[in-house]
This record gives sequence, structure tokens and C-alpha cells, in this order.
Amino acid sequence: MNLEHVNLVVTSPDRTAGLLERLFDWRTRWSGPAMLDGECVHVGTDDSYISLYTRPEVVDEPYHNGYDRPGLAHLGILVDDLEEIDRRVRAEGIETFSHDETEPGRRFYFLDSDGICYEVASYT
Repeated sequence: MNLEHVNLVVTSPDRTAGLLERLFDWRTRWSGPAMLDGECVHVGTDDSYISLYTRPEVVDEPYHNGYDRPGLAHLGILVDDLEEIDRRVRAEGIETFSHDETEPGRRFYFLDSDGICYEVASYT
């Protein structure tokens, strides 16, 4: 079995999809109307994707990330060239943090405009 997708509620699916496309060379697989008068964009690869959902009532307030309550702590993205992705993230004007090297590889983190935390890791 494989994880097919993760669904995130964001304030702007198109903005978040564009960022993920630029950072990870992903593509928009589908976009359109969704349940509860919402809009949705599926961005990823042929094998898996992130569903980015919004609706008119979504509060424009960043999600509180962390390990102190139930909910999403971060999304982990595995890449071949960690330095290249770090460069792309910084080129977007986004700060990276918690650069670390522990088994099984190296990693760093960043927050998107909705406060969603991404871990970018490389095992090479």
C-alpha cells in the first residue's frame, strides 16, 4: 500500500499549488469546484498528491503547528538534492530552519503562507 494523498485546508489553493510546483517540480493534476462550495487543487506527481482545499468560510489565520496538540505537525517531502530545494525555498523569500543531519539523512523545515510546516529531507 502507498499513501495516495493528503488534504490540507489553505486560504489560497492556487497560491500554495504554485509554490509547491516551483519548489518540487510538481504539477497540478486537477483543480475545480469541491464539496461545501469549496475549491480544490491537486498538486503532486503521477503517484501521489496534496489536495489543497478552501471554501468561502476559511479563516485567514495561520494554523498553529507544533507537537503540543493533536493535528498536523509537518509534511515530509523526500528530495534528491536538498541544497537545491533549500535554495528554491529561500528564493521564494521563505526562511528555512532546523537544518539537521541524523539517520537516515539530512533535513530542514519551512512554513508556507498559511503556517503549514514542511520537512524537506534527503537520504543521499
